[in-house]
Amino acid sequence: MKDCVLILSGGMDSTSMLHEFRDRIALAVSFDYGSNHNAREIACAAENCRLLGVEHLVIPLKFMGDYFESSLLSGADAIPEGHYAEDNMKSTVVPFRNGIMLSVACGLAESRKLKHVMMANHGGDHTVYPDCRPGFVDAMSEAMREGTFDGITVFAPYTGITKADIARRGAAAGLDFALTYSCYKGGEKHCGRCGTCVERREALMLAGIPDPTPYEDA
Repeated sequence: MKDCVLILSGGMDSTSMLHEFRDRIALAVSFDYGSNHNAREIACAAENCRLLGVEHLVIPLKFMGDYFESSLLSGADAIPEGHYAEDNMKSTVVPFRNGIMLSVACGLAESRKLKHVMMANHGGDHTVYPDCRPGFVDAMSEAMREGTFDGITVFAPYTGITKADIARRGAAAGLDFALTYSCYKGGEKHCGRCGTCVERREALMLAGIPDPTPYEDA
């Protein structure tokens, strides 16, 4: 039964979710909010939806890029390098990004008579990103349920697992990781040094999956 809207960035996590839960996803939505890597991610999202026959929408959220403060919105040179565990990664937070995207996706779900909004936050996000933590997800789900006639909720099955776990699940569902994009700098090749590149490399290695990613330092 197709009862879900998926928030699909085009990165490893949400694209794994797209493939794993394809039988439940009626609509995938990507948001163009002005990040360095939006264009490359959205191209990957569109291609995976085409391959699976899932309807795909791109919704502009230009105001976030215009008015919000984040290194993710400030060009490639502003992106810090290193692991997500390091304090400098906090600069990549886009304030309340998931709250805004979930709200829009909730409106889409109610308009389409769907029951759930899916998001692909995971355990590795919790340290840096407050809008990926279980408490936020639960609170947002309850707010959506209370604020819609049909009681729409958040479905976030990756909340408590690692990115390596997600990689395994994506591979088992047939995802070609070459058709995903992660680098926060947004270049033609992944830089291999920013937090999301480091995390991507680690996840594929720990999952035992050959890494098809073109890195600048490879």
